[in-house]
Amino acid sequence: MQSPYCFIVKPEGGLRYNNENEFGLILSNTHEDHTITNRKALVVETPIGYKGDIKKGDTLIVHHNVFRTYNDMKGRHRSGRSYLKDDLFLVDPDQFFMYSFKGGWKCPGKYCFVKPTGEHLTGEMKYINKELESLGVQAGDLVSFTPDSEYEFEIDGEKLYRMFTKNIAIRWEK
Repeated sequence: MQSPYCFIVKPEGGLRYNNENEFGLILSNTHEDHTITNRKALVVETPIGYKGDIKKGDTLIVHHNVFRTYNDMKGRHRSGRSYLKDDLFLVDPDQFFMYSFKGGWKCPGKYCFVKPTGEHLTGEMKYINKELESLGVQAGDLVSFTPDSEYEFEIDGEKLYRMFTKNIAIRWEK
């Protein structure tokens, strides 16, 4: 089974929500809380004719709505538009922001990740894309970013902001 345009994925660990901490305490009991949705998806199948780096078994960092459920207008519990069947979901190329690659992470297209430094609108470039690389930006560079461009993720236990390339405003000289 392959899709012409989408990756077929399943939630890592088989769970749509990560609502328990390491001590087993429930952090949230509502499916409306986007902060506890599972953001890691395991690739079951790549799109037909796909020639990129992503392979079956790789991990994608996906949008919080991929695995979410909701209540429709009549109060019925439903899966979102990405749901295919069983524990399988369709992910458009614009719905994932990073993928596992040779033991690390790689950003496709227009996405990058910045580790906040605590200073206003400033962070350390953590994961870059080809466009930033071509401009001379490197992982570890100190950067400033535009206001309200921070979209928070936890990656490998670290708080990072997902951003678009265009949100990187300044690279500070070392």
